[in-house]
Amino acid sequence: MGNRGFVMSMSNILENLFALTEEFGASDLHLNAGFAPRFRIDGKLIEKGDIKPYDMKAVDSIAMELGLYTLPAGCPDGTERIRMTLLKNGSIDGALTSPTGARFRFNIFRAFDRHSVALRRIDSTMRSFAELGLPQRVAGLAAENDGLVIVTGPTGSGKSTTLATMIDEINTNRCGHIITIEDPIEYIHKSKKCFVNQRQVGRDVSSFNDAVVDAMRQDPDVILIGEMRDISTVRTALRAAETGHLVLATLHASDSAGAVERLVAVFPPEEQNSIRHQLSLVLKGVLAQHLLPSLAGEGRCVACELLINTTAAANLIATGRSQQLYSVIETGAQQGMRTLDKSLAELITSGRIDERVARSLSKNPDMLKGRLEYVER
Repeated sequence: MGNRGFVMSMSNILENLFALTEEFGASDLHLNAGFAPRFRIDGKLIEKGDIKPYDMKAVDSIAMELGLYTLPAGCPDGTERIRMTLLKNGSIDGALTSPTGARFRFNIFRAFDRHSVALRRIDSTMRSFAELGLPQRVAGLAAENDGLVIVTGPTGSGKSTTLATMIDEINTNRCGHIITIEDPIEYIHKSKKCFVNQRQVGRDVSSFNDAVVDAMRQDPDVILIGEMRDISTVRTALRAAETGHLVLATLHASDSAGAVERLVAVFPPEEQNSIRHQLSLVLKGVLAQHLLPSLAGEGRCVACELLINTTAAANLIATGRSQQLYSVIETGAQQGMRTLDKSLAELITSGRIDERVARSLSKNPDMLKGRLEYVER
């Protein structure tokens, strides 16, 4: 009974922390032994509320309870399995739904032989592309019947939210079968016009590549790959994209050209030319996005670069001239393309972000300045 009561107290502590994260409008929550919980609010990690520091035993217990959400239901010796996984790998990813219905993604990790926890609050409300601050042309990418669409950007740039919106757009407006492969599952999609099956790596399937291979035999129309991490997954994703499936995937890169080069660089040099040619044929578009602090101090704003794979862009990709893609984007407004500098200029002129912040992200600060001066005239 004593152990059960201790577990229940940890549940109560977690529920309280979830509630505070929602109340404060925080995007993230961090737990470290010897410190009070810290909340990331408008991009800054701060202490808030009258919460005493947690000792190592409390953080360890919270970590073990969260870790149970990564295992299949009824798994025996769950806590011991979590400890062994942390000893072997150093960290565990997972997600859960709080009692209030809020969704949280978490990472448990070891540091100096102690457990720490980072949680991210996932906005469960599905928003339109306009509400996210994304160009409407992104909806056109979600309407494609086949091919590869890449969403890229640094960690915490909102890639998962954008992909969730794309899946919801497809689920609402088309009839078909959607399979998502995630680690962990962040947004939960209920089947609407589409059947939606969400598979979590480590719980429902052993790896991203195995899940994509499986998906090819599950009659999908759309496959979402949470992250293309290795050569096998990338190879299978390209094959799926060229055989009549729409593949949505993420990469960690700062811009469109970087995403293309990162994807190609996964392969050995002797394969890269053929991969460039294959990619030039199946790629539909690349959305590169960044989240910037709002000038009003409330939330963050999306600045993005959008590449549509036109004939000119495909030729540059196929011939290894990815760095020239920016000139295609610059002249591709009629096709719905958008440069990062244009996006930044719009955010500045609408009073949403600080010009100094924009300049630090701009590819060409002088060109950004010219855009702003043109608008002012």
